[in-house]
Amino acid sequence: MTHVSVRQGLLYISLAATAWGTGGAAGALLDRAGGVGPVAVSFWRFAVGATMILLVTRILGVAIPRHSALGRAVVLGVAMAVCQTAYFAAIAESGLAVATVVTTGATPVFVAAGSAVLLRERPGAAGLGCVAAALAGLALLASDDGPAGFSPAGAGWALLSAAGYAGVTLLNRARPAEPYSTAMGGFAVGAACLLPVALAHGMLPSGEQLASWALIAYLGAIPTALAYGLFFAGLAAVRAMTASVITLVEPVGAAALGVLLFGERLSPQAAGGAALLLAAVVLLALGERKEAPNPA
Repeated sequence: MTHVSVRQGLLYISLAATAWGTGGAAGALLDRAGGVGPVAVSFWRFAVGATMILLVTRILGVAIPRHSALGRAVVLGVAMAVCQTAYFAAIAESGLAVATVVTTGATPVFVAAGSAVLLRERPGAAGLGCVAAALAGLALLASDDGPAGFSPAGAGWALLSAAGYAGVTLLNRARPAEPYSTAMGGFAVGAACLLPVALAHGMLPSGEQLASWALIAYLGAIPTALAYGLFFAGLAAVRAMTASVITLVEPVGAAALGVLLFGERLSPQAAGGAALLLAAVVLLALGERKEAPNPA
């Protein structure tokens, strides 16, 4: 596996979070154009993402290691499928705002606890302060979605989704491997897990076929294949908690696309939350670079 510096790792994870931020807008457009439901969208993301990686590596002649453990791919794929499915269940129970805040906000907490226990990565007071500021910014940003009904079941599904995502992060931080072979294996298993649910709910576009399949191809290529590969590569150099906080910029990108593509408006409170979140991410990233050992 090619060596990744801390600076490169921070860049890769930031690019991954930016790409993930476009996934929500693409999914919304896909729902409008083809009537594809959220579980089917997740299935197509995983299936197309795995296919994209396979095709690109074959075309470019890039060797994908064949010794990647099947057990690792199964664990990653199941965790990804759980994360996606539980998130959609949380939305159904409690609405988008609560599901987003609980899932996205709980992930850095789970990762911080897991990395301290399993990886011996302790964030320190400054790091914890940045996490708290980022979560406060996230709450302010999500407040623009309006009130949503809280339910214990919805919160439970959201926490399960966060745990699945945290597991993916911790596993790839603890045992870095070739990022794209790791992503391809996880996508293949995740798609297999989601296929029965997607079939039950209808998985083929029913509206504008050309636009729908173009959006499916985009979802598989950019917010999935490219983004997860970059994220897994960045985890080789960046602490798990830092990576999980940096990915909180995803809702900021999603909010910006909502303004640009769908005519949505951000309240001053939400705009301030976005600014606070980004400031916390920048400070944490600067701290990560400062603490990184100098290259020999």
